[in-house]
Amino acid sequence: MSAAPEVHHLFIDPIADHSFSSDHSALAVARDNNVELYSLSGKDFKLQDELRGHDKTITGVDIAPQSGRIVTTSQDRNAYVWESTPQGFKPTLVLLRLNRAATCVRWSPSETKFAVGSGARAIAVCYFESENDWWVSKHLKKPIRSTVTSVAWHPNGVLLGAGSTDGHARVFSSFVKGVDDRPEPSVWGERLPFGTVCGEYLNNTAGWIHDCAFSPNGNALAFVAHDSSITVVYPSGPDQPPQAIISVATHFLPFTSLVWKSEGEIIAAGYDCEPHTFSGSESGWSHAGSLEGGKTASNGAVKEESALNMFRQMDLRGRNSTQDDTKLKTVHQNTISTLRVYESSGGRVSKVSTSGVDGRLVIWKV
Repeated sequence: MSAAPEVHHLFIDPIADHSFSSDHSALAVARDNNVELYSLSGKDFKLQDELRGHDKTITGVDIAPQSGRIVTTSQDRNAYVWESTPQGFKPTLVLLRLNRAATCVRWSPSETKFAVGSGARAIAVCYFESENDWWVSKHLKKPIRSTVTSVAWHPNGVLLGAGSTDGHARVFSSFVKGVDDRPEPSVWGERLPFGTVCGEYLNNTAGWIHDCAFSPNGNALAFVAHDSSITVVYPSGPDQPPQAIISVATHFLPFTSLVWKSEGEIIAAGYDCEPHTFSGSESGWSHAGSLEGGKTASNGAVKEESALNMFRQMDLRGRNSTQDDTKLKTVHQNTISTLRVYESSGGRVSKVSTSGVDGRLVIWKV
């Protein structure tokens, strides 16, 4: 069983998304229409600043590890890039050209661009145009047929994974001339002009795709869907059928977020309120356990309660158990909305962070 998690109860409102700076000294949290910036003071996070500019619910926030720039997206159809100045954080509006809510955002590994998913059946790939001194976007549209719920970057910074409510996980090329270096050939393709669809995978039940992520070496894509499944795709080469598509159906509530711990391990979390681990390879994947060490109550303990005690509790309290049934037995007390890598080295993750609807942020040793 892993060490006890580090729990921070920031507030009682839902956390839509969170992001840490590379040295973990700063934390950005999406709360309602604002992003709250916290700094580590001893063992606790203290509120330092608020980023105000959006007028509707913020859906995504991401801190660029090297530059420290913060990008935010909102249901108001806008995105801002915030840069630190001696006077505080200065926002720059991004020309998204979207007519529906922006739903998610992530910086590319190179930090020269970022991707914004939306309800407009499009992904805006945004980059800085120095001649005009602003952030502009190019749209990935075909063959997306519904809201984009998640975006994930390949390690090469050109390929982009995306999950959608049309039941598909897709891999696109987001190559922007003058911004990106030409990528090395990979199992996803060789010549990759902007908009190339390198892979398109339908969930077994056509359920919403909640999140997707590339493996550390970029040669596999995993995604989680609303049918409580997790699917791992191993492509074999351009214009070739995949080497393997492995889908694991679980009896848990649906997962909303996932990260790769290593090439053979995945951590996923969601409506079950606790992170679960999966392990496997091209030959098969299976559920490996929970980060909470299986602390769920055993049925035996409940069954052993005597009939006399049960009726006494029904008489005194109107219920048949001495246990406090208003509190979950998990660390999170509501849905986990975001799961992110907190600490990693050599392609292997040692710590992850989760945030959820209960206003808690938890750091787990894995």
